[in-house]
Amino acid sequence: MIGTGIHGRDQFLPPKLAFALVSFSLGQLGDGLNIFQGIYLVGLGWNEGSVGAALSLMGLTALLVQTLAGDVVDKTTLDRRIFLTVAAIVTALSASAVMFVKEGNSQHGLIYGTKIIEGMASSFIGPCLAALTLASFGPDHFDAIMASNILWGHVGSVASAVLAGGVAFFLYPDIKLCFLVIGASALVAVVFVKFVPQGDPLMGRGFRGDVAMDETGQLQRVMSGEGNGEIDFVAEDTQTDAVIQKVLSGEAPLRSSTHVPEAASYMSVFSDRRTLVLCLTGFFYHFANANVLLVLGELMGGDNEDGTTSRSAIPLIAGAIVTAQLTMSAATLAGDRLTDRGVGRKPIFLIGLASLPIRCALIVLWRDSGEGYLLLTQIFDGIGGGLIGLLHPYLVADVTFGTGRFNVLMGLTASCFGVGATMSNFLGQLAVEYLGHVASLVGSLVLSFVPILLFAVFMPETLGVRGQPGDQVKDSMSAPRLDPAESGGFFVQMT
Repeated sequence: MIGTGIHGRDQFLPPKLAFALVSFSLGQLGDGLNIFQGIYLVGLGWNEGSVGAALSLMGLTALLVQTLAGDVVDKTTLDRRIFLTVAAIVTALSASAVMFVKEGNSQHGLIYGTKIIEGMASSFIGPCLAALTLASFGPDHFDAIMASNILWGHVGSVASAVLAGGVAFFLYPDIKLCFLVIGASALVAVVFVKFVPQGDPLMGRGFRGDVAMDETGQLQRVMSGEGNGEIDFVAEDTQTDAVIQKVLSGEAPLRSSTHVPEAASYMSVFSDRRTLVLCLTGFFYHFANANVLLVLGELMGGDNEDGTTSRSAIPLIAGAIVTAQLTMSAATLAGDRLTDRGVGRKPIFLIGLASLPIRCALIVLWRDSGEGYLLLTQIFDGIGGGLIGLLHPYLVADVTFGTGRFNVLMGLTASCFGVGATMSNFLGQLAVEYLGHVASLVGSLVLSFVPILLFAVFMPETLGVRGQPGDQVKDSMSAPRLDPAESGGFFVQMT
């Protein structure tokens, strides 16, 4: 039974489709709806400082928790799909708490507390989804499935912005029902998480494994050579038939080894030059970038006489989000195609970085040219966000595969990116307050060249090095392996 599939029963979704549906649903839990939450709270009577503090708490909490969350996802012996389900529900419930805030500048504790909870829960979503993808598809098909996940996450963000923006516009000024989009998204995600395979738990943290799926859901042996791209199919025999039956019946997952291999030390992974360059590059990129959308919204959105956000600003803000997310989707597809054709990580990542100074310069030039021109600049935000968001997990997998530290480095790099974004929002808005919008944008423009120079000069190309252990990494291939037929089902469906 060469190339045996795992979705032979009608009630099981193809694994790639299951991941896409979960990613689409979780994409609707993104930060984009924070903008609408801010509009709603201001309309209730909150001052801008209180709104800014509330919306920043989620990001600040995530900064502190993301690396720890990645480490937990690496080391856990629990089913990672449980973490993903709980995180989605908690994130949705905490984000929907804004609907219960009463009129007036009050109930700060409710929103502050739920934003902290939201930041903690959301920190587990990215690592869990990436770990499950690596566990199920292995190092050889990880890029293609992650590209699909990221693409459908962007599509989900577009759907959420359109739905929330439409509801907010037509029900204005009573826009709180738009937050039901979040709750519905979580319920959809929970429904489809059970169809996502658990895969090989050890391979999900970056250790080498024996068997994984290809993009069509066929079981294959993972290559163990130098990365020539050739994979042997699972041998045809009755034992393999038994494995597939156990897979379909939902029994325990295959373990790649009789014991957990020893992971590389944190220091050896964190001190790797590629890790340092990626962290610094992401920090400076987001330091220059995050404030730009806020400034753009301030340039486009007009206020009512009482200081509240005008009704016309709502579709403009939604349009800015949708424009960027649609472009991110296209950029994700383009990046995936370029990767398939053997284009290296470095040139694709540099294209994403180079979009930022172009965007900043165009906003400065077009600031008085009308809202249509300003919306067009979001195309460059989409190019940068799409390509950098796509290449981020690729680069982390390249650096860490075989070390057992994949998810903790995903968390560390995400924290570094978040620190840059938080500083950008704080210092950028101070610049707007004291120096004006143009000065803030010029500051972002100047800073945007720093990550380009850092990555271009100091980051080596990592395409093709995944799975090749470095001197500082303990090679987990030395750990004893079990034959797949001896260990029961490999890809388990949650029941």
